[in-house]
Amino acid sequence: MKRPARLAIAGLLVAAAAQAQLDPATFVSLGASVLKVEAVKAGGGYSIGSGVIVAPGKVVTNCHVTEDAREIRVIKAGGRLVASAQSADREHDLCLLRVPAINGDAVRLGRADALAVGQRLSAVGYTGGTGLSNSAGSVVALHRHDGSRVIQTDNWFNSGASGGGLFDARLQLVGILTFRLRGGRAHYFAAPIDWLRERIDDERGFEPVAPLERRAAYWQRPEPQQPNFLKAAVLEQRGRWDELEALAAQWSRDDASDSEAWYLLGVAAHERQRFDEARDALQRALQLEPRAAPAWYRLGVVCHRLALRDCSKDALDRLKPLDADLAHRLAKALEA
Repeated sequence: MKRPARLAIAGLLVAAAAQAQLDPATFVSLGASVLKVEAVKAGGGYSIGSGVIVAPGKVVTNCHVTEDAREIRVIKAGGRLVASAQSADREHDLCLLRVPAINGDAVRLGRADALAVGQRLSAVGYTGGTGLSNSAGSVVALHRHDGSRVIQTDNWFNSGASGGGLFDARLQLVGILTFRLRGGRAHYFAAPIDWLRERIDDERGFEPVAPLERRAAYWQRPEPQQPNFLKAAVLEQRGRWDELEALAAQWSRDDASDSEAWYLLGVAAHERQRFDEARDALQRALQLEPRAAPAWYRLGVVCHRLALRDCSKDALDRLKPLDADLAHRLAKALEA
C-alpha cells in the first residue's frame, strides 16, 4: 500500500480509544467475503492486497493493487480463482473484478453518507499480506469529496490490507480501505462505498485484465493537486497557519456548507491567538456538524482562554457523549 509523504491530519485531536474486536463467529463469517488478492505483474513479481465480494462473481479492491497486473487471482478457501476482467475507476482508486467462480458470500452494502463521527467500525483485510486481521475503531472525520465522504478512522491497517473492507456495527460494508498517512494513530482512510454502488451492476466498464493506463488517484497526486482536506493536513503539520487560514477561507467561500472549512479557520485563528475569531469559526462549524467532537474540544479550550465559562462548560457537556477521551482532556484543561 502506497503512502503520501509527510502528511498529518488537519486539526484532529482525537486519541484512539480501546475498542472491542469482532467476536470469533462474526470474524469467520466476514472471512468468507474478504479475500486476499494477488496481482501478477507484467514485469515480473506480484503485489498483494485485499478484496471484498460485493455481488455474485464480483470483487472490489484498490486499483493501486492491480494497476500493473497481467493476471489477477483471488484466494478463497485455499483455492486461487482467476479474475476474467476488471472495471477501473482510477480517480477513486476502486477496481471491480469479475471472478466467475465466486458465486456467494456477498456482503451487505451500507452508506458512508449515513455515518457519524465517533461511530464504531471494524476494518477487515490482509494486513501485512499474510493472515486476515480485524482492527476495531471509530470514525474520526468525514471529508466531503466527489459527492460522498472519504472516511477517516483510527482503525489500524497496513500493507496488504488495501482493498479490504470497513464495516459498521450491522456488518454493512461502508468503505474500502485505501491509504494511510504518516504520523499519528488516527490517519487511516477508506473510499466510501457510495462511489461503487452504481458500478456494481454496470457491465460496460469491464475489460480483460492487463496493466492499467497510468493515472494517479486523488490521494496520490502532488500536494498542490490534492483535495483541500489533504492540503490542509500538510499545512497544519508544518505549522503554516497563515497558509492554512488562506486555504480554509477560500474553501469556506467556495462551499460555505462544509463544516470542515470553518473548523480549519478556527484551528488557524486559535493557533495564532485570535480567540474571538476562532470561537466564531468553530461555532459556525458546529452549526453545520453538531457531532464534530474535535470542534467541541477546541471550542471549549478557546472559550476557556476567553474566560467564557458558560461557553466552555457547554462545550464540555456536548463533548461527553461524543468522545469520552477528549471530554476528559477538556475537563482537565478547564480545571487548570
